[in-house]
Amino acid sequence: MIIIRYLTILGRYIQLMERTFSVPERMRMFFKSYVKEMAQLGVNSIGIVLLISFFIGAVICIQMKLNIQSPWMPRWVSGYTTREILLLEFSSSIMCLILAGKVGSNIASELGTMRVTQQIDALEIMGVNSASYLILPKIMGMLTIMPFLVIFSSATGILGAYATAYVGHVLPPDDLTLGLQHSFKSWFVWMSIIKSEFFAFIISSVPAFCGYTVEGGSVNVGKSSTDAVVSSSVLILFSDVFLTQLLS
Repeated sequence: MIIIRYLTILGRYIQLMERTFSVPERMRMFFKSYVKEMAQLGVNSIGIVLLISFFIGAVICIQMKLNIQSPWMPRWVSGYTTREILLLEFSSSIMCLILAGKVGSNIASELGTMRVTQQIDALEIMGVNSASYLILPKIMGMLTIMPFLVIFSSATGILGAYATAYVGHVLPPDDLTLGLQHSFKSWFVWMSIIKSEFFAFIISSVPAFCGYTVEGGSVNVGKSSTDAVVSSSVLILFSDVFLTQLLS
């Protein structure tokens, strides 16, 4: 029964995405909504991304220095491991988990409220493809802004590492710089961006499905928001395993 239930949900999700990715009836209205969603979902998230990335970069640098650095290793190993962790996992996977809580709950509660107040039904009565009109700008906005959030996150995490080097005197800044530059592979940056694009689609489409298909009253809107965050987080972790293996 559980398998049938999940297969049914998957089928409804695919059908909704099929309706969503149709040509917008009015490109002008779509572009206006696209810019609005890109600002609301992406630009408004820059603050929390920069704040968390700065302190995570500082903490990673401190932990690498205290727990990995030894007389048997080169002094630049702390900077090297800090860079690898930021590029390979934090700036894509962990940051998207954080955004799943902020952006996902926002999308699910917004669409869920529109569903229970019958605003979506009104759009359908007027002959508007409500799935494309409401969901497509959110997905495209997240896909557009996510690479910039990843780059900002990586850069701010490195700034946090330098802050510990200069202010906390955890390790010499020259050793940190040498480690950050050691055996740098530009593909790791692209891999982080590619992974984040898949995660951006999950963050925007799964909560949209949870909110769009909510049934009942306002109480179920909160439940759909919780389900959206949990489902998005699980799917991000699940897909991260396959994407890391595929892209490495």
